[in-house]
Amino acid sequence: MKQPSFAADPQIQKHRWWILVAVCLFTFMSTLDGSIVNIALPVMSKDLSIPMNQAEWVVSIYLIIICALLLLFGKLGDKYGKIRIFKIGSILFTIGSLLCGFNSGLAMLLGARVIQAVGAAMTMSTNNGIITEVFPFQERGRALGMIGSFVALGSIAGPGIGGLILAHLSWGYIFWINVPVGIIAMILGQLILPKDITTNDSPIDKAGASLFAVVMVTLFAGIFIGQEIGFAKPAILALFAVALVALVAFVMLELRLDHPILALQLFKNARFSISILCAFLIFVANFFFNVISPFYLENARGLAANYAGYALMTFPIVQVIVAPIAGAISDKIGPELLTFIGLVIISISQIGYMVSNLTTPLWFFMFFIGLVGLGNGIFQAPNNSIVMSSVEVKDLGVAGGINALARELGMVIGISAATTVLFDAMSHTAGYKVTSYLPAHPEIFIAGMRVAFIVSLVICLIATVITGVRLLQRQPTTK
Repeated sequence: MKQPSFAADPQIQKHRWWILVAVCLFTFMSTLDGSIVNIALPVMSKDLSIPMNQAEWVVSIYLIIICALLLLFGKLGDKYGKIRIFKIGSILFTIGSLLCGFNSGLAMLLGARVIQAVGAAMTMSTNNGIITEVFPFQERGRALGMIGSFVALGSIAGPGIGGLILAHLSWGYIFWINVPVGIIAMILGQLILPKDITTNDSPIDKAGASLFAVVMVTLFAGIFIGQEIGFAKPAILALFAVALVALVAFVMLELRLDHPILALQLFKNARFSISILCAFLIFVANFFFNVISPFYLENARGLAANYAGYALMTFPIVQVIVAPIAGAISDKIGPELLTFIGLVIISISQIGYMVSNLTTPLWFFMFFIGLVGLGNGIFQAPNNSIVMSSVEVKDLGVAGGINALARELGMVIGISAATTVLFDAMSHTAGYKVTSYLPAHPEIFIAGMRVAFIVSLVICLIATVITGVRLLQRQPTTK
């Protein structure tokens, strides 16, 4: 039986761009809150009278909860309706943002961050599915490109926006800024978001959802705590062992069920699997840049935090401009070639970072910041289009959840891998253990940065080669 379609409803089509605006606002805020807090951690640590390693959990718990719940909410969106889940998520995220801004101690703040993360997971797992349902095929690439723009803007613009807020206001406002925007988006959503028409009665895989949450929580708790106390500690090894056992049990369970939380059969589709893998790899590479570039601009080159923030904003600004254009072109010529071109440009940008040093003109470094924004703008929208167009309507929620999960995993692994590679390379150069920037020896940082961006370049080249092979294999069919 054919599912009904929003694309056939003239009233919904009349408001489709306003629907996109409402969805993009929450997409922006939920991704922004994964990166904006970093710049405020020293201030929060001082105000809350807690050590820096405890303050780091304000960031970590948000990312861990989102990763743990994305698949569940993707499935719930397919069962009960993506718009219903999105609306509930928008309310929870706004309430969580309001509570986060009050200086009431670490426990209160972490609890509020959990509420905020649950809401963010609900909106992130359903946004692509809503847009794929609402927009007709010939406009889908442009619409998904807009979402890709706001994902990039939120994930990369955090340090710049956070720096501007902290220059004039207390740290609570980095959360409170979400409240008026959230209320406007909720009112807009209430007025123009239609009622769900694509739902199903398949059971929810509670055991699979629980096992997946255990995998995410133990894995990333092990990574974040291990960075502080060392990965060889028995407690960290135990966390990784639990994560591995839970992962094996999860995969075995999912392969046996008719309605699993993670539809592993989706990965039999090569277009879907390659696009998800490439999205993950590029977010890992992007967060190498996100972690290392503030060290380079502020510490090694001596820029003030606000000027470093302005320089870093080049990335999301270029991407926001380019992504909708790339999406529109993708609607006309197909997405495969554009994804390959975008990945080639992203790879070239890593070479620019790799050769930068203490005497490199800042315009040269900023050129490559803009270039990576260009590459991401060309890559992300067509790649999202491939992911969401590769599955049936009934699996749009799960596909959207997997796509968002790939992005969040890329962020978390990129952050942890970048710091690990950077400080290991710096330690090797220095001849002793290094765990932070050394003001007296900027050349040691430059050596570590070069190694880190070599690793980032390799990651980008892997994604480029995989996509290039797919493009070549599709050429005969296209002809």
